[in-house]
Amino acid sequence: MTFKIARRAIMASAVAAMALGTSAIAGGHKVLDEIHFLIPGGAGGGWDGTARGTGEALTGAGLVGSASYENMSGGGGGKAIGFLIENADSNHGTLMVNSTPIVIRSLTGVFPHNFRDLTLVSGTIGDYAAIVVGKDSPINSMADLLAAYDVDPSATAIGGGSVPGGMDHLVAAMVMEAAGKDALGVKYIPYDAGGKAMAALLSGEIAALSTGFSEAVDLSNAGEVKIIGVTSDERVSAAPDAQTMMEQGIDTTFVNWRGFFAAPGLPEDKLAMYQDAIAKMYDTPEWEEVRARNGWVNIHNSGDDFKTFLEAQEQVIGDLMKKLGFL
Repeated sequence: MTFKIARRAIMASAVAAMALGTSAIAGGHKVLDEIHFLIPGGAGGGWDGTARGTGEALTGAGLVGSASYENMSGGGGGKAIGFLIENADSNHGTLMVNSTPIVIRSLTGVFPHNFRDLTLVSGTIGDYAAIVVGKDSPINSMADLLAAYDVDPSATAIGGGSVPGGMDHLVAAMVMEAAGKDALGVKYIPYDAGGKAMAALLSGEIAALSTGFSEAVDLSNAGEVKIIGVTSDERVSAAPDAQTMMEQGIDTTFVNWRGFFAAPGLPEDKLAMYQDAIAKMYDTPEWEEVRARNGWVNIHNSGDDFKTFLEAQEQVIGDLMKKLGFL
């Protein structure tokens, strides 16, 4: 099963980002004095890394004077979304990072809100998914993991930094189904954000971890974990030894977007400044450094283009989740 989230939209957005890059003003032109980033999960996860990496690039390039960060876990991300909606008037200086789970969790009713209840600022990056094992694990490939699963599915638990039916779970199910296994038979153990999930992997609580590629790449390069499969079309330069799922005969690809939302009712001039700062960020060496070290793909779509992208993804993911029995 090949799974590509709005691949045409992603490619169109990438082309648009390249076009913007040719005309953007380089770093050093301050657009905003400050930004406060609201992160719906704990430290060490993909949301956390995206918010802090974006803040690092914006401030380092001089586009934003200062950045602050607030982790607000709870409700599968719903606590932060509810907070931003309920306190909209006092949070015009806040950007909330989110990603594919805002679509998944609204479809499953984990929280009552969806992306339409927020101000859509900009999609910014894509992050492939990866299946990871500990450095001392006897598992060295997807074939090894599948063999272990065949022997004892209950002893081959796959963990993730999202709730059951969330993105990490969905990716694990997609991969296993594409490998010819029963996707609903996968023993999935959820943790609060990627950092805790990675700690569970390193302590041996789980056999493998379903996570974002960017969350695994540094530990992989340091020799602490082994990436046994990546959901990219081709190998990613940030970890060139990590095989794709496709290379291993598992016909599935996936890219998780990440982007930023603001409180409902945000004034148009404030929204325009946020979008301007993010658009100009792509043309800076500070952003390229952050992007490259995380293995992210540039996916830039602002405002109405972001809404079109999200609506297309909502349809694709909804259809897939129904097929897998999650809806």
